[in-house]
Amino acid sequence: MADRANRIYEMTYESIYSLYLQKVERKGRSAAELDQVLSWLTGVEAPAKLTGTYKELAKNLHINPKAAEIKGVICGVRVEDLEDPVIKFARQMDKVVDELARGKAVEKVMRS
Repeated sequence: MADRANRIYEMTYESIYSLYLQKVERKGRSAAELDQVLSWLTGVEAPAKLTGTYKELAKNLHINPKAAEIKGVICGVRVEDLEDPVIKFARQMDKVVDELARGKAVEKVMRS
């Protein structure tokens, strides 16, 4: 598990964002919807332009307090049970992108 955590710490957001975009577009969702959801989570106005590793982002971003409401399983692990803030941030991001790709309304993904 430590190797996986180390890889997540050093993954760059810009490399993951393109994968998120491909995933949601394959499922008929738009880049604008993806950006809206990621902006809600990260507090960044233009999430497509974010750069840095997950470790840097988790340290420097002000994650939406409603992110605590993100629950469920991603990669076989319950998001709400994660304690490491970097891993939790990465998995919360994965979860909201997955919810968007599965057709959940943007408002519900953003816990509105």
